[in-house]
Amino acid sequence: MTRVTVWNEYRHEQIHDEVRNVYPDGIHSTIAEGLEAAEQGFAVRTATQPEPEHGLTQEVLDNTDVLVWWGHMAHDEVEDYIVNRVHERVMNGMGLIVLHSGHFSKIFKKLMGTGCDLKWREANEKERIWTVDPAHPIAEGIPEYFELKPEEMYGEHFDIPAPDELVFISWFEGGEVFRSGCTFRRGQGKIFYFRPGHETYPTYYHPIVRRIIANGVKWAVPSGAARPVRGNHKPLETIN
Repeated sequence: MTRVTVWNEYRHEQIHDEVRNVYPDGIHSTIAEGLEAAEQGFAVRTATQPEPEHGLTQEVLDNTDVLVWWGHMAHDEVEDYIVNRVHERVMNGMGLIVLHSGHFSKIFKKLMGTGCDLKWREANEKERIWTVDPAHPIAEGIPEYFELKPEEMYGEHFDIPAPDELVFISWFEGGEVFRSGCTFRRGQGKIFYFRPGHETYPTYYHPIVRRIIANGVKWAVPSGAARPVRGNHKPLETIN
């Protein structure tokens, strides 16, 4: 059983009717429903920023195999000690799926070591997402391309390190392109960034988007490998 925690800052839904009408129970609930429907053996829980410790207590994280992260307007309000707690868990093997505007979250920027900025535009335009690594496990069951309309545009240059693997690239009706499905490894943890998911659009109900997120969670599950031994170390052999 893969233990998944879906985290959402849960701010837009509280103050913007346009978002609440699309996600009446919160973006986190819709993403969680998609994972539960995937029938991949996921045990899914949710956590939100307004909860004590943002819902990410040490106990919750210690019992999370993969953390899914959505944030947008309140990145700066995430406490640094919670960011450090999540960072430590990723370095020790917990998987992390960062969605859409989570590219600007403290945790993603800390793990990337870059500013993670990009171009953006809200124009209700079409996004065509191309699968550029069809053999990758996250692309399992995903067609050569699929389209979302409407979606928000994200465009290059995306200020991230070169991804370990590039699984999806987006093209937008206005002409821009974007590296929209990227994987990274940090310590023993695996990270998948997936671009779509503007809060006013019903993207997280789309069956292919749901399949990709579920595939990402399945891919990011901890390997179970032993933690590396570091620090001062006694010699294995006698030193003359």
